[in-house]
Amino acid sequence: MGAHKIEAVFIDRDGTIGGSDEILYPGEFELFPYTKKSLEKLKALGIRLYGFTNQPGISRGEATKDAFVREMMDFGLDDVFVCPHQHTDGCDCRKPNPGMLLEAAKKDQLDLSNCVVIGDRWSDLLAGYHAGCHKVLVLTGAGNEALNKYRHKWSDTEADFIAKDFEDAVNYVVSHLA
Repeated sequence: MGAHKIEAVFIDRDGTIGGSDEILYPGEFELFPYTKKSLEKLKALGIRLYGFTNQPGISRGEATKDAFVREMMDFGLDDVFVCPHQHTDGCDCRKPNPGMLLEAAKKDQLDLSNCVVIGDRWSDLLAGYHAGCHKVLVLTGAGNEALNKYRHKWSDTEADFIAKDFEDAVNYVVSHLA
């Protein structure tokens, strides 16, 4: 961490800020009770908030990218990046690739070393690692599986913090990084 404060936090959707480890489409998805307050705490510090999420159901015609973006923007995020591709498509944007983070950095002139990724999956942490971000794993959603069953998939890196939930992750960012 350099001398600069955190510029942005990249936040996964399913299992991180609400829902579960299953994908729920817009209209079915519900935030955890503490999520809104935690997002507001980050915004009050002038930290930009970005959603970044893999949603392969879009490429199968099960939902639209616009519906996901609208929903996440309604949560109070500043911008939302969605990968609509299947894991077999070979795109650069699907986590664990850092494409969505790199796109946001280019669009908004962010120094990714001054940014944090918060997510519940190994792919969130690897995307953050490849982009040079700080990484926080939440144990909600698929977090326990990421830490135990799938630890081998992100063995090249460590989480900067393992949080019990999104609220705990935000408190860590505010007290240790911001």
